Amino acid sequence: MSNSLHETKQNTPDVAVLVSLVTSEVKRSGIDPSYSLDELVQLAETAGVEVAEIMVQNKDKPDFRWFIGKGKVEELRTIIEEKGANTAIFDQELSGAQVRNLEQQLDVKIIDRTQLILDIFAQRAKTREGIIQVELAQLTYLLPRLSGQGVNLSRLGGGIGTRGPGESKLETDRRHIRRRIAELKRQLSEVTRHRKLHRARRKETGVVQIALVGYTNAGKSTLLNALTAADVYVEDQLFATLDPTTRIWELANGKEVVLTDTVGFIQNLPHDLVAAFRATLEEAGEADLILHIVDVASPMRDEQMAVVEAILHDLGVEGKPQIVLFNKKDLCEPERLEMLPSGNGYLKISAFDPDDLNRVSVAVQKQLSGGTRMFRIPAERGDLTAALYRIGNVVKQQLDDNDMIYEVVVNEVDFDKYGYVLTPFGE
Repeated sequence: MSNSLHETKQNTPDVAVLVSLVTSEVKRSGIDPSYSLDELVQLAETAGVEVAEIMVQNKDKPDFRWFIGKGKVEELRTIIEEKGANTAIFDQELSGAQVRNLEQQLDVKIIDRTQLILDIFAQRAKTREGIIQVELAQLTYLLPRLSGQGVNLSRLGGGIGTRGPGESKLETDRRHIRRRIAELKRQLSEVTRHRKLHRARRKETGVVQIALVGYTNAGKSTLLNALTAADVYVEDQLFATLDPTTRIWELANGKEVVLTDTVGFIQNLPHDLVAAFRATLEEAGEADLILHIVDVASPMRDEQMAVVEAILHDLGVEGKPQIVLFNKKDLCEPERLEMLPSGNGYLKISAFDPDDLNRVSVAVQKQLSGGTRMFRIPAERGDLTAALYRIGNVVKQQLDDNDMIYEVVVNEVDFDKYGYVLTPFGE
């Protein structure tokens, strides 16, 4: 089996015709079909596919046999022959029967949007956890699509470049696949247990945890690198980073926090993928603060923000403290930039501007801070004084009889963890 991103079993490049079906349901969903198709082009190019042609059909509902109309199938066959294509990629999810019918009729690989995303993830996963999650999502996606009638699994499961679970991992026996899914879930639960232990230890040591979330290619990894001098892979393409990366970030006041880059979101993110990557996405749920990175230069900025907020809602973390960072301001027209909200909870930045990076640091400090509070502590209570220094920055202190009066800029997260032994003066 070839390991090349661009090659099929015959070592020939993947050349594809992209197909989109615009139904009444799609129109009602609020998803912009043209933008979704543009995104499919980016996904295909990310997977190393040459896009030869794009075909769109407007139809009230999908054809149960072919997905597109029978006449469009013939039109698609003609385009495929004219362009020398060996793959057809559909922007919507296909059933196993539709894939089989189209393959028989067109004699090319049939890939849908979900399988394409899974395929990109399979190529990008580097850590053991990521590899397990991707295979689990692939198998979960493939299982209901097995006909049990001699389907060529290597072709069905191969994806672009024939990656993913092919003949070497998939057997025609459904029971084998179910056993493999059960084993992957067991392995993933073990990895998840270790991740939870690490998070628990960080909490015990009082480390503030911050998660970067955002639409794919919004600039999260670039920002992580800039803030923490990390060396995370950065590329101007979808899903450049898959596995979560955690780094120590020293804020402007010297306080160290943990900053984690999470996998990018995308509209119509496959349900199986969200489920499989829940352990990774839980980093956002465990965070004390979420930084939502937005690509302000994207023409679909508002829709992308809505997708991120919807997924955060699905994860049950939409109520977390959040700062929205409107990134790539240097690529945005001044008029559009001026229309964006500003003030508390919003910043317009470029990840390449040191002044903007400092503003992000100050905004995070302010978000974590609960303002200034006064504390009266008996001079002999060194244990309480130590706790005081753990909840924030002491900006002023003075002796009053046998007590010390401290003025402290309180970090809310730390105060929640350690402040139970302290009573603010005058409260």
